[in-house]
Amino acid sequence: MCQTSVLMEKAGGDELLLENATSLEVLANGLMIASLFEGVKEFPGAAIRRIDFSGGKVFLYQIDQKTKKVG
Repeated sequence: MCQTSVLMEKAGGDELLLENATSLEVLANGLMIASLFEGVKEFPGAAIRRIDFSGGKVFLYQIDQKTKKVG
């Protein structure tokens, strides 16, 4: 089984948010991600930076909600 990790890009390095992600849905104000063992979680203001398909990683970043500035 292919296991996908979801990470948030931060200044000090990447923070692991979820392991074993099973689905990702883009919402108007962020993302909703389901995982095998942790259920569904919402990440307001998050956006996809890049996806490493061979490495099984999705990298997110936080959008500045006040100015809609992309990070």
